[in-house]
Formats: sequence, C-alpha cells, structure tokens
Amino acid sequence: MLHNAAQTYQSNQVTTATPGELTLMLYNGAIKFIKQAKSAMEEKNVIKAHEFCLKVQDILYELLSTLNQDYPISKELAKMYDYMLQRMIEANMRKDASILTEVEDYFVQFRDTWKEAMLLAKKQG
Repeated sequence: MLHNAAQTYQSNQVTTATPGELTLMLYNGAIKFIKQAKSAMEEKNVIKAHEFCLKVQDILYELLSTLNQDYPISKELAKMYDYMLQRMIEANMRKDASILTEVEDYFVQFRDTWKEAMLLAKKQG
C-alpha cells in the first residue's frame, strides 16, 4: 500500500510540475540512474548496468526533444546533450564507470545551474 501511495505522490508531482521543475527532475533522475549504473558495474551486474544506462539515455533523448529552439542557447545545449548521449552509449558498451562519472559531472553542473536560475526567476517574478 505504501508503495502505491509513493507512486501516486510521484505521479502527482510530475503532472503538477512546471517545465522548469520537470527539467530539474530529469537532471536529478539522470544523476540517480548513473549512480545506480556505476554501482551495478562494480557488482559486475552487466544487465542492471545496461538498464540504468538506458534510463539515462532516455532522459537525454527527452531533454533533446523538449529543447525550445527559440533560444540561441538551445543549440549549445543540444550539442552538449548529444555529446553526453554518445558518452553514455560508449560507457554502456564498454561498461566503463569513468565515462559515467564524466557524464554525471555534467548533469550535476546542469542541475546546480538550473536550480540557481529557477531561484533567480522566482525572486524576479
């Protein structure tokens, strides 16, 4: 029962979130899945590592597909997301945790910058 309540809460969070909050959730989800992929690699569980890598790749596809092309920075973000996607594919194929750490670092930087931008927007709004 508790599991269902948690799922309902998460579902409500997503459906009521602003686009900015959704982006933040995607960044946080990617970081979580990278940590889980690294852990699975350490345990030599290639199937779990593969599954978590695919989840991160899915998040990157989502970030790429939802970029607002009206802003010049979107082209730069698209290049970065695409690079991160290529690195995730490489990390998954090689089961290379050091590549995962590189991608994780980018996600942490994006997340922290995004959080800061959201706070600034709230103060100005």
